[in-house]
Amino acid sequence: MKAMILNSYGGPEVFTAAEVAKPQVKVGHVLVRIMASSVNTVDTMIRQMGKDLPISPDLPAILGMDFAGVIEAVGEGVSDYQIGDEVYGCAGGLADLPGTLAEYIVADVQLIARKAKNISMQQAAAIPLVGITAYEGLKRAGIESGQDVLVHGGSGGVGHIALQLAKYFGANVYSTGGGDKQLALIEELGATGINYKTQTVADYVAQYTNGQGFDVVFDSVGGANMLNSFEAAKLNGQIASTVSLLELDLSVAHFKGLSLHVVFMLIPMLHNYKRQDHANILSKITEIVEAGQLIPVLDETNFTLAEIGQAHERLSSGKAMGKVVVTNSKLSEI
Repeated sequence: MKAMILNSYGGPEVFTAAEVAKPQVKVGHVLVRIMASSVNTVDTMIRQMGKDLPISPDLPAILGMDFAGVIEAVGEGVSDYQIGDEVYGCAGGLADLPGTLAEYIVADVQLIARKAKNISMQQAAAIPLVGITAYEGLKRAGIESGQDVLVHGGSGGVGHIALQLAKYFGANVYSTGGGDKQLALIEELGATGINYKTQTVADYVAQYTNGQGFDVVFDSVGGANMLNSFEAAKLNGQIASTVSLLELDLSVAHFKGLSLHVVFMLIPMLHNYKRQDHANILSKITEIVEAGQLIPVLDETNFTLAEIGQAHERLSSGKAMGKVVVTNSKLSEI
C-alpha cells in the first residue's frame, strides 16, 4: 500500500512517500481502508521531538492517529462489524501501533465505532482524539445539567467539541477566545464568548457567576493558563486539563479545595488498558452527532495524504480554525 513515512524526526518536510506492506487483519481487529485522517498536536510533537517523547514510535514510522474509513476485512472473534461498515476511531500512530497516513490500518475493534450517518468521512476523521478527550474530561469532572462550565480555547480542536458536549449535558457554557473569528465560532456553537485579551478572569467571573466561579473549568490551553483556570473555578470546583506538562504553584487550588483531572486519552492505546472505554465513548458521540447536537468544525484548508507536511505546518501555525483534515482521495499523487 502507499503511505507517508517518517524516516527521521524533525520539520514537516521529513515525510516521504513509500510503498509498504499492506497490513494483515488479526484476531479482534478489522482492516480499514482509510478515507480521511486528521492532524492533532500530539502528531506534530512526535514528529518534532522523536524519542524525547516517550510515546514516539521507532523509525521508520507511519504517524497519524485519527481516521474514518470502510472495513475491508474482519478478524477472528469480531462479531459486531462486517465488511462495508463505515467506521471511525483513534487507533495508531504511536509506540508500536502503525498510524493512519496510509491507505489501510488494522484497528483494534475496542478503539473504533460506527461513523455517524449524517456527516462526511472528513468530519468523522476530525472527531476521535479530541472527542474522546473532551468527553472523558467533562465526565471525570462530574458535569451536571444546570452547572456553569467554562471552556478555555473553545475554538480549538478539543475545545470546540468540549463546549458542544457541555451544552449537550445541559450546562450553561462559556468559552474564552482571542479574536473576532474565534469568538464568532464559539457563539455559533452555542456558548457565551469571552475575549481573554480584553477581560480579566476576575471580570468574567464577576459578570457570569456573580463572583462565585465556575462549577467546571475545561482547560484545553494548559500550561501557564492553568492558573487562570484555578482563579476561575468556584470553591471545591472541578478542573479538567489536557495540557499539564509544567511545574506549577498549587496554592490557589489548595485554598479553594479544587479537584484537578488530567486527561491523557492515549493511555488505552499505549498500555492496552480499558480500550473498550474508547469504543463506548465513540459510540455515544455517534449518537450525539446523529441527534444533531454536535458538529465537528473543519479548517478551511484541504490537504491530501501527499501534503501531510503542509497539514502539519498549518496546524502548527496557529491559524487553523477547527480540525486540519487529510483526505486519501488522490493517492496517485504519492
